[in-house]
Amino acid sequence: MFAYVARQPIFNVNREVYAYELLFRVGEDNCFPDIPPDEATSKILTSTHLSLGIEEITGDKKAFINFHRDTLMFRFPTSLDANKVVIEIVETVNVDDALVAACKHIRGLGYPIALDDYDMHGKWEAFMPFTSVVKIDITEIAHDKIPALVERFKANKMKLVAEKIETYEEFHKFKEMGFDYFQGYFLARPEIVRHRKLGPNNLTMLELLALSSEASLDLEKVKTIMERDPSLTYLLLRFINNPMVNKRHTINSLKHALNFMGEVEVKKFLSLLALANLSKGQPTELMQMALVRAKFCELAYLAVSKNKNSHTGFLAGLLSLLDAMMEQRIEDLVKKVPIDDDVKDALCGKPNLLRECLNLSQHFETARWAGIKQFAAKHKVNQALLHSYYNEAIKWAKHIHNAALDKD
Repeated sequence: MFAYVARQPIFNVNREVYAYELLFRVGEDNCFPDIPPDEATSKILTSTHLSLGIEEITGDKKAFINFHRDTLMFRFPTSLDANKVVIEIVETVNVDDALVAACKHIRGLGYPIALDDYDMHGKWEAFMPFTSVVKIDITEIAHDKIPALVERFKANKMKLVAEKIETYEEFHKFKEMGFDYFQGYFLARPEIVRHRKLGPNNLTMLELLALSSEASLDLEKVKTIMERDPSLTYLLLRFINNPMVNKRHTINSLKHALNFMGEVEVKKFLSLLALANLSKGQPTELMQMALVRAKFCELAYLAVSKNKNSHTGFLAGLLSLLDAMMEQRIEDLVKKVPIDDDVKDALCGKPNLLRECLNLSQHFETARWAGIKQFAAKHKVNQALLHSYYNEAIKWAKHIHNAALDKD
């Protein structure tokens, strides 16, 4: 697996993940300072790390990857599977006939070409006959000029990505304009238009979430609640059957399952199960993001805190998107669940160590490398270790979501 990566989802019009843009750095010294971009990309692509790790990061989704001049000239993208990647030509490249010819050759081999941060500059005209995707930063081009661009690109059968979409209002606006895909932080921000009602099943989930937050878990109470609904027992058994949890043991009863897992893992399972049910009807990427944050905050919090209760960091990360899932203010939601005050404060944005871990997870999501460096320096933790935690969290979230939280 490669050390330094951030992934940013690209959504379709139904708010489903179409692809991930992957942003890389290589080596502890190269991760944070400014380095030649070609050097970073070439080191990744000439190693085995990317070819071994890309599917762990993106699952079955495409990977959008930035390429600079030298990597394109030397045909580095051709070391990747053309069915799994989209080659992004960054806006800073120096364009000449040789670069156009190289990109045209790469497209001829089956690799989709995307223009990153299209700026209406004339230098891009030569790429138009073989470009598949155009990405437009909505903060860089006047909005009244964009409809004409959409009409032109659509006429040439190109797909359009709107970048820097930060609100639902922007999402709807550019969806109506005809954009195909959307990139930005809008999905993680709640649309406080209506409040989702809490039905009987949701109240049961909140009851389980409250149990998972207690300092000492009452397994008998958990067993009683889960026996009300056979599907909960089924999901617990699927969770235990996940090879990341249990590789050898055969489970023969609900009581055996709970005792086998132990208090810490049962707490995690209850939290996951509750949030998965509470987030029904919302895009699955919200749950994926919450899972990644949960595992990452658990690992980061344990690394820098004297409090060795791993569930504290896990719960803070897991609930950090609850407002977007439930379409309610986080301050109102945390009043309904008796969770630890430190977790409540972190979720509501009050400064504490848990909040710093949540901010750190967002630094990874948005590739704010300087913020990661600052956290590492403040808490005297190795930067490479933090990146390994984030990679581990992505892989863990993928396995848990597929094996434990998907009923299909």
